Amino acid sequence: MATKLTDAQAQDAVAKLDGWAVRDGKFHRELKFGDFNAAWGFMARVALIAEQMNHHPEWFNVYNTVRIDLSTHDVGGLSDLDVKLAERINAVAGG
Repeated sequence: MATKLTDAQAQDAVAKLDGWAVRDGKFHRELKFGDFNAAWGFMARVALIAEQMNHHPEWFNVYNTVRIDLSTHDVGGLSDLDVKLAERINAVAGG
């Protein structure tokens, strides 16, 4: 079960997550890649991780851009699962 973060915990967590911000109550990051293939490959790698964690991002892709929002619907906000997935996404993205 996910543990919901307080606002202070969410701000503390996002400060340690390179490239992420809190936007509309979600962790948000936008990444740009060299081309569509690179963006799609990144999404495929993240999809495997998300499935393994049973925690799936909200995301949007156009050509070389991937926008990601993370939140945990089961707790009605941000949770420790969002932090863990953001960390794993950063590892895949190289940042």
